[in-house]
Amino acid sequence: MHDLINRKAIAQNSFLLFVNDGSSDTTWDLIEAACANDPLCRGIKLARNVGHQNALLAGLHHVKDQCDAAISIDADLQDPPELIIEMYETLQTTDYDCVASRRVSRKGESKIRSFFARMFYKVIRKISKVNIMDGARDFRMMTRQMTDAVLSLREYNRFSKG
Repeated sequence: MHDLINRKAIAQNSFLLFVNDGSSDTTWDLIEAACANDPLCRGIKLARNVGHQNALLAGLHHVKDQCDAAISIDADLQDPPELIIEMYETLQTTDYDCVASRRVSRKGESKIRSFFARMFYKVIRKISKVNIMDGARDFRMMTRQMTDAVLSLREYNRFSKG
């Protein structure tokens, strides 16, 4: 993934942190190999699978004092990493503390998966006071101030899209 990012546009003290959420395949071996050959690459290995939200949180804890902005993106590249440059520029030129993405098309997904995804957002909007848009993603860039605010929350069951 990191080969897709324009390195010239990355700030000087930047790095890529891969969080291995206790996978039992060769993911950690791939992370170690990538990090051995690239000084911009780092990895942390969680002892067991703690779930997507907790893995994101572990990554934020790891980078909190080391950067001015943090990005979360899934390694399966469902989200386009080329948007990172635009996200960075938006944070630099606006008063926003977070630039988030959302899926606007479900092209390529099966009809049943699309149906359940849409129903999920519909149910969440009905049972909560938060209006979460259909297609909300965990692909986002946050300022250090927002990262610190997110880390200060002591929720047990996190849902970062909310």
